[in-house]
Amino acid sequence: MQAPHPPLHEYYAHESDRVGWVNRLFDRTAGDYDRIERAMALGTGSWYRRGALARAGLTAGMRVLDIGTGTGLTAREAARLVGATGQVIGIDPSAGMLDSARVPPGVNLLLGSAEQIPSGPASADFLSMGYALRHIADVSAAFREFFRVLIPGGRICLLEITSPPGRISRGLLRAYMRGVVPFMARYLAAHRDSPQLMRYYWDTIEACVAPRVILAAIREAGFIEVARHVELGIFSEYRARKPLA
Repeated sequence: MQAPHPPLHEYYAHESDRVGWVNRLFDRTAGDYDRIERAMALGTGSWYRRGALARAGLTAGMRVLDIGTGTGLTAREAARLVGATGQVIGIDPSAGMLDSARVPPGVNLLLGSAEQIPSGPASADFLSMGYALRHIADVSAAFREFFRVLIPGGRICLLEITSPPGRISRGLLRAYMRGVVPFMARYLAAHRDSPQLMRYYWDTIEACVAPRVILAAIREAGFIEVARHVELGIFSEYRARKPLA
């Protein structure tokens, strides 16, 4: 098993406890998530997600699987791009997040995980994941599933926040993500655990495996044209394509 980061013992005792702990945390705080995200991203999240999906090749008429869909933030932008002739299915292991999702008519939501996608082989043209890579249990297993559910020629676009290499820029981002954002969450959120979710959010960013490890795992799953595009030094867009044959 290739976890995206080492165990974070401040939150759970053992690696085997992580997925259950994370899902319960998201279940409890789901009702606050969109409100905090808008404040954290200064209102630019939807614009950035839509642009990233378009840069990765998402166009009208495509069938999309959005893994780790949460409250549907990425699925909503995918639906705008594929239009009425396309299809978007959002998949997430947190029932609480799916219950709080606000998606356009026609977007279907299913319980499932990145490692066990409830979709048949070659059933999607495009697969997206918005800031959920750090929360899955097994990166290698997930990428094999991504490969399985895509048609030949299908594409992936995985969005992540990556800790910058410079000490000063990393310190500034840490101060914002682990200090300012949890402080905002304390006043914006209805649930008392939402500030903890935001602290955990940064800690997983800081502990996440290096981009080269993620790129290597995508290649090992069989994808080609594997690349990482970076915006503002911290927003990683991992892209790849399934071979035609």
